[in-house]
Amino acid sequence: MTLRLGLPSKGRLMEDAFAWFAARGISLGRAGGEREYAARSDWEHLEPVLLSAGEIPRELEAGRIHLGVTGSDLVREKVARWEERVEELAPMGFGPADVVIAVPRFWVDVETLDDLDAACAAFRRAHGHRLRIATKYHRLTRDFLRAQGVADYLLVDSQGATEGVVRGETAEAISDITSTGETLRANGLKVLSDGLIHASQATLFRSRRAPWGEEERAALENLRARLGL
Repeated sequence: MTLRLGLPSKGRLMEDAFAWFAARGISLGRAGGEREYAARSDWEHLEPVLLSAGEIPRELEAGRIHLGVTGSDLVREKVARWEERVEELAPMGFGPADVVIAVPRFWVDVETLDDLDAACAAFRRAHGHRLRIATKYHRLTRDFLRAQGVADYLLVDSQGATEGVVRGETAEAISDITSTGETLRANGLKVLSDGLIHASQATLFRSRRAPWGEEERAALENLRARLGL
């Protein structure tokens, strides 16, 4: 019986995922040329499938793959009540990035989420509409701000360069993912001191909805032993 393993289909994440498994005794790699989305494994019970990092959470949720390597931010954003649908098996130690709340650097009186909440209320009184926060991470941002008591804002969708929307005057603040913060600073933005929404990294996940018969469970236990999990 084989377990289907979703892997990032290109770039540094794919190479780092291959290296992570290789360091634990399982060789993975592309099957065919660079333009082919096929993969190989030297362990007979593992069938790697190359997918975009954004597709892997959906495939895990649907149960079409047993296991998947993707950013922990993507699973939390794309899978509602994710803990009921997938299980974290192992953080993998690569692909680190933070989902954060950032505001214009010239907002000298806004350093914390409490300050942002006050700014949202003042903005609505002054302008008659809510302060806009641009993001690709609607679920993560909404849940985080609700838990922190921030109100009177409007999430607006950003699928491009989110860091540039404040200068472009299509939003007043942003929620975005950053590795070093350099792009935020280059665009005149600062991260709130308590504005970390989620510290993401590449993670090995197990689908709770995939077919887990006796053979699949045995293969998983074998794999976990091989990986030292």
